[in-house]
Amino acid sequence: MNALTSSDFVEAAEPFALFGQWFEEAKARELNDPEAMAVATADADGLPDARMVLMKEWSPDGFVFYTNAESAKGRQLAENPKAAALFHWKSLRRQVRLRGPVELVSDAESDAYYNSRPRDSRIGAWASRQSRPLESRFALEKAVASYAAKYAVGDIPRPTYWRGFRIRPVAMEFWQDRPFRLHDRVRFSREAPGAAWRKERLYP
Repeated sequence: MNALTSSDFVEAAEPFALFGQWFEEAKARELNDPEAMAVATADADGLPDARMVLMKEWSPDGFVFYTNAESAKGRQLAENPKAAALFHWKSLRRQVRLRGPVELVSDAESDAYYNSRPRDSRIGAWASRQSRPLESRFALEKAVASYAAKYAVGDIPRPTYWRGFRIRPVAMEFWQDRPFRLHDRVRFSREAPGAAWRKERLYP
């Protein structure tokens, strides 16, 4: 892998093409889950919360992940529809940070992705009351068995609370490891989704 050079930063006029290049390299070389990203949200009091999720789609419109909208992050996004995310590709010694407003994806998009999941994962979406107290492992397994019996044949509909969320970044920062901790950093920012990007290099 070649370290990101100054000319690479100069030539990158907007962040999505650069992200695409890095993500393709991560898919080829990162050992585990190159699509994994840490997502940070905040509750109504401003207290931040973070967890790992899998990014399921990206485009210039934003970065999409799916979850139970009644989970902690779903409730926090309902109260404060903004988020930050971080990709850390340790094998490549690279990071990408982004943040911006969050919107729900369409029902059609949620349906399409839900229906592409393995059958057991679709059953799990019904059985898990995500983020809420669980009395025992047996209670979860019992719920799984109950829904597996209910949907033993035919399609498994998507629970209305199982939704996709799209982060529409207004800031994206690319970080490349360099010797002596003199890392390369470049930040793209804009006033709102759809606006023109500004670019600047940052001290490490």
